[in-house]
Amino acid sequence: MRFGKSIFRSVCDDEIDVSESFGVRSLHLGTPAIQSAMRLSRPDALELAYTRAMMGFLLFHPDPEEILMIGLGGGSLAKFVHKNMKGTKTLVVEINPGIVSVARSMFFLPEDDNRLNVIVGDGAGYLPGRSSCADIIMVDAYDGHFQPESLTSTSFYSYAREALKPRGMLVVNLWGSDRNFQTYLSRIEEAFDGLTLCLPAEKHGNIIVFGFRQFTGNPSWLDLREAAKRLSEQYGIEFLNFIEGLRKMNRHTEKRLMLSQ
Repeated sequence: MRFGKSIFRSVCDDEIDVSESFGVRSLHLGTPAIQSAMRLSRPDALELAYTRAMMGFLLFHPDPEEILMIGLGGGSLAKFVHKNMKGTKTLVVEINPGIVSVARSMFFLPEDDNRLNVIVGDGAGYLPGRSSCADIIMVDAYDGHFQPESLTSTSFYSYAREALKPRGMLVVNLWGSDRNFQTYLSRIEEAFDGLTLCLPAEKHGNIIVFGFRQFTGNPSWLDLREAAKRLSEQYGIEFLNFIEGLRKMNRHTEKRLMLSQ
């Protein structure tokens, strides 16, 4: 994978690069891998398939009041929620101030207001001791090479569970080809008492893992498809495809997706 035309490169040690190719602006963190992307003609849309898959939580929790995001990148998810979910407040914790600056100057992330707050800090250190503070916690924190160990430990996932409201969900972006994928998945399963689902993104091997704070029942495929149709019309995202992805990677019967034994 190669950069497009380089339009920005950090002069510090952070190795932040921004490129453009065919109307798409991309963020890179020290490698050619694309960490975030924005189509210039649709700056608030979710260009990358894995970011759209992360929004799959809406199939199970369609009306979150508070979302906590660990990791900002180019701000695609924060922008999408801010633009399309007017009843939702978003707090983003990003460890790298350079990323925050680039997201705002190059990727059109809006300034903080009463529904968006971006703070510079360590996401792993933010969660301990917090209880029932978010409906959804989204973790997307690759640094260009791997996920920080502090954001993949069983204790981190346990802190995330405690920070969720009773109906809350954890949403984690993992690489299916990562040699540690099964280890990370097992840690999430342990922290969430097995109440987890996996959703493969359409491209690039990303697998989104959902962790549920409490058992919400084994949803029927009929109900999920009806919800997917409504959400697709509302947000312009391929939720019906997510239904097929959930079928591929999780226990199910002919009529139901099995969240619990």
